Amino acid sequence: MEEFNDTVNLGESVVKVLKSIYDPEIPVDIYELGLIYDVMINEDNDVKVLMTLTSPNCPVAETLPLEVEEKVKSLDPVKSCEVEITFDPPWTKDLMSEEAKLELGML
Repeated sequence: MEEFNDTVNLGESVVKVLKSIYDPEIPVDIYELGLIYDVMINEDNDVKVLMTLTSPNCPVAETLPLEVEEKVKSLDPVKSCEVEITFDPPWTKDLMSEEAKLELGML
């Protein structure tokens, strides 16, 4: 098991977990897709994830945030995880990483 001696290590592990979660309609993980706007970790190892969805009518609006919360909370040092959904700014394809664009044939 990795040693979590600071929030940087924990932050890297949270990102690793986020990269294991895929949008069911697009074969790209939610991190590379640009759905994760921010990950905040306090000194008590409480994690807050600020994320968006591809649209307000996204079919996974109910399940995807729960999956993010559960997988982040499964990391040993994480005490709690809160997922906040925002549509400000709205998601656009410009938020996708180069890797995601390449994967989807957009480059």
